[in-house]
Amino acid sequence: MHNKLVNSFAHKHRLEGLTEPSLIALNEGQMGYSINKAKRFLKFQRRINRELLKHRIIIDNPYTSWFEQGDQTLIQIKAFIIQFSVFSNQFLIAQLKKMIHADTLESMRASKEILANEIGVRFKSSRQATDEGSLGSTEGSIEGGIFRFAAGHFEWLYNIAKKLDLSFAEIGQPKHGARPTLFFCDELIRLYGGEDYQISQAASYAVENWAAAGFWGQLIQGFKRFNERNGMDLPLGFFIWHDQLESQHAAHTQEELEELYFTLNLDEDGFIRYGNEMLDGVATFWDGLDEQRRELAAVH
Repeated sequence: MHNKLVNSFAHKHRLEGLTEPSLIALNEGQMGYSINKAKRFLKFQRRINRELLKHRIIIDNPYTSWFEQGDQTLIQIKAFIIQFSVFSNQFLIAQLKKMIHADTLESMRASKEILANEIGVRFKSSRQATDEGSLGSTEGSIEGGIFRFAAGHFEWLYNIAKKLDLSFAEIGQPKHGARPTLFFCDELIRLYGGEDYQISQAASYAVENWAAAGFWGQLIQGFKRFNERNGMDLPLGFFIWHDQLESQHAAHTQEELEELYFTLNLDEDGFIRYGNEMLDGVATFWDGLDEQRRELAAVH
């Protein structure tokens, strides 16, 4: 179906708002897809918009709003990198569990893509940069990709830590995590990496929408201002790469939700409840960082 035909089909059946893959599946009469179910989904989407995507940590994150201004002290920057490195490492456990608990080969591979890329397998893309020092593409697949130790996302964080005179042993490990950070990591493992596929997908949808809400850009802006103000050159590749990645993820996440709705008997109330539980965990992490930076400001 061409875009014009897709739009015409959507208009005819009053299904504006559905993604193109769903409209094509409806037009082709694929199993599980019906006009009535599509209308129920659009009603459900309105609930999600009201009851999940307006979570305070998506709409307004006090810590990243403060961070963006670039007024951090060196101590506050170090504290942030330590906590973020703990989260980054624990995310690997959540992602591994998500892969293990996948209910289809396709889902397992999708989770494996993320996990392998996190530990250093670059995405292979037709537009991939040839510069060996680059962070690699945010598109493509790990299939045929090249593993490099230095391409592991944690090593990008370590590159920042070294500039801050933090040793490898001072970052990443759970023993360095504050209680709110560890609570967030535990919630990621419980929900995002959980055994129940519907709960996992609800958590995944919530996490992706949080990640696409702009906090990466706020952190990048704050680091740039910090660098300028302090004459430092903290490498920002970790944050820039993730910002570029998330800008592509939002549409794909929506397509996944629609496929889930049409192919499974989705528990709508449960989806919103567990999505909010995941976002509450995210909020605990950022609230902890906000409290920590205030305490550090008072001491120093």
